[in-house]
This record gives sequence, structure tokens and C-alpha cells, in this order.
Amino acid sequence: MKIVVIGGTGLIGSKLVKLLTARGHEAVAASPNTGVNTLTGEGLAAALQGAQVVVDVANSPSFEDKAVLDFFETSGRNLLAAEAAAGVQHHVALSVVGTERLQGSGYFRAKLAQEKLIKAATIPYTIVHATQFMEFLGGIAQAGTEGQTVRLSPALVQPIASDDVAAAMADVALGIPVNGTIEIAGPERVGLAALVRRYLAAIGDARTVVADAAAPYFGVQLDDASLTPGDAPRLGAITFETWMTQQ
Repeated sequence: MKIVVIGGTGLIGSKLVKLLTARGHEAVAASPNTGVNTLTGEGLAAALQGAQVVVDVANSPSFEDKAVLDFFETSGRNLLAAEAAAGVQHHVALSVVGTERLQGSGYFRAKLAQEKLIKAATIPYTIVHATQFMEFLGGIAQAGTEGQTVRLSPALVQPIASDDVAAAMADVALGIPVNGTIEIAGPERVGLAALVRRYLAAIGDARTVVADAAAPYFGVQLDDASLTPGDAPRLGAITFETWMTQQ
């Protein structure tokens, strides 16, 4: 099959293109770096010509409320219209576990708007909700840092390695559309503050992590259900310790 990966030069997209190519498919990395821009529509029709599947793993370059909403709405409309014109048979999108529960955050409001566009379109789809990537732990720590203190929620998370995300996305892209949402998560459920403490210790970072239930996570307060999956997620195999040895 021809499978176009929107955001195909990024963290997940580049891994996904390699996996799909190794399985014998024509995987096209589509991003502004390769001349395909979903915001302006540049190069989109040509990239989608003959494609059976489109996988959207692109992310907004800005998390500011208006900018991120504009990105996902404009990109989503342009991409879905181009897919309909090209006869694409399966739209796969990467989103976040807890999106519908975290609507106090502009980012999650934008992701929900993206999902609504997908569901309202005529193209068969699968939305994949992933938990937090282990690769983002440094950014999460930085977002909670004040001086030498990192203040983070103790709420439970179930982080997943990007390699496991890419593997799951490849399987979904090669499967039949579910016209619904599936969840993927890492193998271990752990408190966010405790996990970041382990991460900083492992990289020799001397900052002190303080567990604070009132500490916001990108603008919203968390509880143990906010970022954790339901009863039957697809679980990745890579543990935090294994992931750290690979860094």
C-alpha cells in the first residue's frame, strides 16, 4: 500500500516510515521539510495521489491556545478534504489519552477539535490515544521547574516509549478502520512526580522534585484518572529502565 505519514520527519513519524517501509509498503514522509504543508495545502494533493492510508502524527509548533487550535483545525480540514478528493480509505490519527477529560487546557481543547473533525468526515478512521511519551519527561520536568525545585502532580501516569508508539501506529495503519478510538500505554503505572524524580536521578540532574497535588500539568490539575487509560489498552513492552539504557 501507499501510506502517507503526515509529520513523517518527526519523532514518531520517522520511526513509523521506517517500520512501514521494512514491511514492504510505500511509506511517504510528508512534512514542511519534504514540501508538504497541511496548513497551506502546499504539496498535499500530490503527496496523497494513489494513497490508501494517511497517518497523521503531526503536532503544533506552538502550544499557545489560539495558535494550537488554529493549527489542528486548519490542518485537519485541509487534510481531510484532500483525502476525500484522493479516495483515501483509512485516516489514522495520533492523539492523547485523557484528551476529553482535560478541557481546561488549550492544547487538549485543540486535540478534541481535531478528533471531532475526523469523526464528522466521511473517511473511515481510527484515532489512537497514547499516554505520555517517555521522551517528553525532560520537557515535563522543565515545565514544572522553579529554581532548583520541580513541582509536579503525584497523579498516576503510564508512560510509553516512542518505539512502542510507532509499532502500534504501524499495526493500526495496516489494519482495518475501527471508526472509533483505541488506547495505547506503557507497561508501568506510576506517579508523575515519582517518575520524573527517577528520570532526573538517572541523568544526574540535581533538581529536587516535590509532589504537589495542586501543581498544574500544562494548565490543568490532575487526578489518577486524568492521564491513565481505561481497562483494555494495548501495552508497550519497553519499561522505563529499558528505555533509559537506550538513551
